[in-house]
Amino acid sequence: MTPNVAVVGSGAWGSNLVRNFYDLGALRAVCDLRQEVLDAVAAQYPVATTRSFDSLLNDDHIEAVVIATPAAQHYECTHKALLAGKDVYVEKPLALSVAEGHELVRMAAAQERILMVGHILHYHPAIIELKRLIAAGELGRIQYMYSSRLNLGKLRTEENILWSFAPHDISAIIGLLDEVPQRISAHGGSYLNPHVADVTLSTCEFKSGVKAHIFVSWLHPFKEHKLAVVGDRRMAVFDDVEPERKLVLYSHRIEWQHRVPVAQREAGQVVLLPRTEPLRTECEHFLDCVRERRRPRTDAASALHVLQVLEACEISLREGGRSVEVVVQRPAFAAHPTAVIDEPCAIGEGSKIWHFSHVMPNSRIGRNCVIGQNVLVASGVVIGDNVKIQNNVSVYTGVELEDDVFCGPSMVFTNVVNPRSHIVRKSEFKRTVVRRGATLGANSTVLCGHTIGRYAFVAAGAVVTAEVPDYALMMGVPARRVGWMCYCGVRLPAQCQEPLCGACGKQYLIEGERCLEVTRPRAVAAAKLA
Repeated sequence: MTPNVAVVGSGAWGSNLVRNFYDLGALRAVCDLRQEVLDAVAAQYPVATTRSFDSLLNDDHIEAVVIATPAAQHYECTHKALLAGKDVYVEKPLALSVAEGHELVRMAAAQERILMVGHILHYHPAIIELKRLIAAGELGRIQYMYSSRLNLGKLRTEENILWSFAPHDISAIIGLLDEVPQRISAHGGSYLNPHVADVTLSTCEFKSGVKAHIFVSWLHPFKEHKLAVVGDRRMAVFDDVEPERKLVLYSHRIEWQHRVPVAQREAGQVVLLPRTEPLRTECEHFLDCVRERRRPRTDAASALHVLQVLEACEISLREGGRSVEVVVQRPAFAAHPTAVIDEPCAIGEGSKIWHFSHVMPNSRIGRNCVIGQNVLVASGVVIGDNVKIQNNVSVYTGVELEDDVFCGPSMVFTNVVNPRSHIVRKSEFKRTVVRRGATLGANSTVLCGHTIGRYAFVAAGAVVTAEVPDYALMMGVPARRVGWMCYCGVRLPAQCQEPLCGACGKQYLIEGERCLEVTRPRAVAAAKLA
């Protein structure tokens, strides 16, 4: 079922959200203080309109709220929506202070609500491809980045140019590097209103040695949205204003002639990208997260890093460009003294990491996970919430575990199909995705490049060599589907097109090689009577 969504604020950007959520079949209401805006919405879309935010929050039919109000209202609106039990998508920035951001993260966890922040570049095909290129080492060692977000745009007084424009680029750079800067320095000028910066140039210094320079202005004669990434092998330029050449790679190099560096230029190579609207992808992702109760790619915890960087920029700006340390407060997690945790990485609140385990840099572990003894979490690995990884498991680069996955003792992942000790194949790592709620039994093996479906069950010792459907029970070498499993981990009755789980009462529909849940959980007693 598609969640019912209400959009709060239908201004220049909010109207794009209204359009996308309507086209996705999710829009049920629009809230705005301006009656003329609501009249225009009503003339175009057959949805409810209201000027009362409170009445919207009191509507039990509305499951999720999308907040596209001015930035100064983000904290208050998000706070009220979470208290009302709504899932929330809020445009950037999450709030206008780190303290407010922390409070919203805490509230979302306490209310068990989805809280997603609209950092749209994470859903842009060019940034997604650029992240893949960096992770695969195709640009070499990253040396520096430079971004420019310039326009003669809408002038604001409730926040300065830093808080208005820079969140996009800060979020993208942190996401590309999987690293939060250690130190910040910022310079700028206030030309229209005292104490409201119109132009800023910020420099971010990372532990890895990368420097990023972020130039933003709303007093520029033309529009420019560019991000250059310079590696020691290749350079990449993302130009969001360019209609066709949005991502271009350059194999420029520096050669030393007579002990003097000489630039050798090469023609740019245009990277072909899918023609998808980033905002549509972002809206679809939010609906998926609400429906499946999983953590968003741009969750509030990641948005906190952006606020921490912005706050450090603000301090540096006020103090004439002084270098300021970025204070990143980690959520509480427990790690045994013998565990090795390499920075930078992200580990969610409530997670436990046991004896002799190793978490490598640029990996991400969600909330309330249990990482057993002698477990390796390799660089770039993404692990969702409430994942349990038993002893002696290596989760290699290329593996992604969604929420509620169980990995049994000594089960094995691979990430290369034809490994040789004498040939480096890091650029050939295959992606393996284990969907929500799946179980991988003790000593099972998952060959790389395949997806394990939701709530699938791979028996002990099985070897997976192909895609695994949702709810499938897999056994043998190679693994074959021998039945279907319920959400709760009980085998469903065989030879039945509409099996009913005798433990939890969920009912399913079997269509060839697909198993679909068709009802909400029934009472256990009713299931047993059936």
